[in-house]
Amino acid sequence: MRKYKNHPALSFASFISARISFQSNRTFSKLIVRIAIVGIMLGLGVMILSVAVIRGFKQEIRQKLRGFAGDIQIQKFDNNNSYQNSPFTNDNAFIKKIQSNPLFSYIMPIATKPGIIKTKSEIEGVVMKGVDKSYDWTFFKNIMVAGKVIDFKDTVESQKQIMISSFTASRLKLKVGDKFIMYFVQEPLKKRPFYISGIFDVGVEDIDKTFVVGDLALIRKLNNWNPDEIGGYELRVSDFDQLEGANDFLSDKMPLKLKSYMVSESYPAIFEWLKLLDVNAQVMLILMLIVAIINMISALLIIILERTSMIGIFKAMGAGNWTIQKIFLYNASYLIGIGLLLGNIFGLGISLFQYKTHFFTLDEASYYMKFVPIQIRWMDMILLNAGTLTICLLVLIVPSMLVAKISPVKAIRFK
Repeated sequence: MRKYKNHPALSFASFISARISFQSNRTFSKLIVRIAIVGIMLGLGVMILSVAVIRGFKQEIRQKLRGFAGDIQIQKFDNNNSYQNSPFTNDNAFIKKIQSNPLFSYIMPIATKPGIIKTKSEIEGVVMKGVDKSYDWTFFKNIMVAGKVIDFKDTVESQKQIMISSFTASRLKLKVGDKFIMYFVQEPLKKRPFYISGIFDVGVEDIDKTFVVGDLALIRKLNNWNPDEIGGYELRVSDFDQLEGANDFLSDKMPLKLKSYMVSESYPAIFEWLKLLDVNAQVMLILMLIVAIINMISALLIIILERTSMIGIFKAMGAGNWTIQKIFLYNASYLIGIGLLLGNIFGLGISLFQYKTHFFTLDEASYYMKFVPIQIRWMDMILLNAGTLTICLLVLIVPSMLVAKISPVKAIRFK
């Protein structure tokens, strides 16, 4: 008892727990304890990886869709469901109202028009997205495979330039600088010569196989629109989590003849798929947590049975059941702590390795990207660690109640 008196800050339960955790020579339970630690390590590691990969997927795919189509598109409110926009007059007062609102990052005029690309040996149906010199090219500059974005310095030359996707370039066997004729189906049929200024790769097949990017002024000319008429607005919000709030603001402020469409409404199948990823992550977290809990329950029961004689002696000396239970709960917390530490090293290590190297690849046609994306949030790490520790300890209170069933006389004889 002299050593215990020299540690006044330690309770009886924590002192005994430290002794049996770090200074025990028993070997019977070592294998089970190690298995339990490995189980917690793998469970937490897989949970960290699952959350990081799911967040990475959602972030990357969402950024691709937002980068190309914006967060909200505003078009004329009519029964037109085609890619040929109905025109309306560009409203400078409305633009200034949006630009002054911190909910929005930018607003840009656009228009779309379907056409057919014809080369010497191939044809391909596409939709031309028309933009002007005010367009924010930040996203496109990051996804350019070859060439450059449209140069609007020369208003005549810009109408001859076009950007196509790597998907379309591959199908039509085209490269930067190549020329082709594009036909626009209207009365009368019109055709225009283009040369490829750049090739981009969004990584979303629905976009890459459908769209090319050209000059908004050309669409105005083809459609016989007035110089101040456009097909729509493309808006970007400052915080995607406030997308619905921003859309509600637009509903109140924009003219009645216009209607807004969120990116989640424009690509519902992809966003529904992203929601299913959340369900998969929740199932994975629950399964890994169950494995960790079962391992710890098994280890704790074996440790208690191994220490039956010690429990009997402590009871004979007057120790209460809860005091003895705390010894084993403290012991379990030490083991869980080791497992959590190793799990963090394992999960974070693989996550950082993938983030830096993109070692694990994917089929872009199926997953919209070429590698497994990773996004690590420290709040996720804190919640996973705290949640695993708390749930494991709460669940372990039940098996620790085995202590109350042990009789001091039988326990001492058991030794």
